[in-house]
Amino acid sequence: QDKGSARSFVAYAPTYDGVSKAIAERKKYPTNRKVLVEVLQKQYDSLSTSARVKENIQLLTSDTTLVVTTAHQPNIFTGPLYFFYKIIHAIQLSSDLKKQFPENNFVPVYYMGSEDADIEEVGSFVLGGTRYQWNTKQKGAVGRMKVDDALIALLKNMEGYWSVKPNGKEALAILQNAYQKGKTIADATIELVNAFFGAYGLIVVQPDDASLKSLFEDTMKLELLTGFSHQAIQPTIAALSKDYHVQSEGRSINLFYLKDNLRARIEKQGEQYIVVDTDIQFTQVEIITELHQHPERFSPNVILRGVFQETILPGVVFVGGGGELAYWMELKNVFQAVGVHYPLLQLRNSFLLMSHKQAEQWSAMQFEEHDLFKPILELEIAYVKKHTNTKLDLQDQLNHLSSLYTNIKNQAVQVDASLGAHTENLAHQAKSKLVALEKKMLRAERRKQSVDIQRIHRIKKELFPQNNLQEREEHFSKWVGQYGLSWIDTIMENSTSFESRFSIIKFD
Repeated sequence: QDKGSARSFVAYAPTYDGVSKAIAERKKYPTNRKVLVEVLQKQYDSLSTSARVKENIQLLTSDTTLVVTTAHQPNIFTGPLYFFYKIIHAIQLSSDLKKQFPENNFVPVYYMGSEDADIEEVGSFVLGGTRYQWNTKQKGAVGRMKVDDALIALLKNMEGYWSVKPNGKEALAILQNAYQKGKTIADATIELVNAFFGAYGLIVVQPDDASLKSLFEDTMKLELLTGFSHQAIQPTIAALSKDYHVQSEGRSINLFYLKDNLRARIEKQGEQYIVVDTDIQFTQVEIITELHQHPERFSPNVILRGVFQETILPGVVFVGGGGELAYWMELKNVFQAVGVHYPLLQLRNSFLLMSHKQAEQWSAMQFEEHDLFKPILELEIAYVKKHTNTKLDLQDQLNHLSSLYTNIKNQAVQVDASLGAHTENLAHQAKSKLVALEKKMLRAERRKQSVDIQRIHRIKKELFPQNNLQEREEHFSKWVGQYGLSWIDTIMENSTSFESRFSIIKFD
């Protein structure tokens, strides 16, 4: 909110008042809406789009239309659940802001991180507790890669899982239509996301585009000539590191070179600009000429990506996860250095999804919902102590033992002062044995209650797969397959604008 050390690293508080200030400030920063709309119209030309998408694209021509953006890589088949959560939050917040500020229109946008090259992360997903990896020989930006036989085989592998789900066929058809052989991952992702969220008016921006990159040309030129972004973040990193973990320290030049299946860092060595791990190099004149003629061959890394996003979009709010917002907190000076508006940052919503059967079993064991987040051992001990007829706590005896050895020590030192340390050692040994006995009593009682203990383990394992948050591991297939696309509406109904909370949703 308005207090705390983090507040000094961002521009606005995540409140309606903060949005009001952001709207007023945003008016000072022009956006080339003509180019943006032309690119979007071309991008959506071959897609079956909803009336709301068409309307929102047209609304972007108006200076009173602003954007609520979220961003993510084009994970195959969407990847983990939070891919959905952040998009849903952007849609919900856009709708809410329209009610709060009716003189403006707010368009939800998913900015695709199509230039990411981390195929290990972007190319994997979890289905039915098993992690699957797209093993492709393609290199470079993931968005430019094409659907190949290996990816089609993964999709084929999903058919058996989907076929037994009540609403599996509908969602499977969406995946099959999107991921067709020869189509780029970027195009497949646009089609997939549009199928799920087009009805809500969500617009997908695929930024790996020559026209959009041309709008960022001046900033990239400044970066190549001066390395301004690295200099700009140094004071922030120094201040930020006192209280927070620094996500990225950037590089002297925060740009990649993209060409065909290549995505490699640009470095300056002496008077030459080299593309790392290749034999490509440029003089200063040559690289600026290359930038002017082929802006699509240059790609911002994490330090400049947000500046590019807010250069091409009339953004007012950015919705992101904790890690994302942590690195955005480093960037305010980078935005200021090139005269780009720094948006209001909003932490995305988080959810834990559980069945009513799980909820009933958890409640029957006399646990509260917040107990779900406690470690297994703590839950076991709490359960056993609550459901035993035997007193398992030896604290009274430990207190008595402490008093007993204090008296013994007082008596012993009167005979010989050196016996004090010996008495303390005996006291320590006696206490250790009592503590060990207490643990054995607890273990014995846990064995007696093993059936319920196993139920605790099972529920925790189901809700926290791989001992991680569900939203970071599970795939949407389990939920959309069971409940259909109405599952999205359920998440939307429980999404909050600025209230940061971790919501638990119980499904029939």
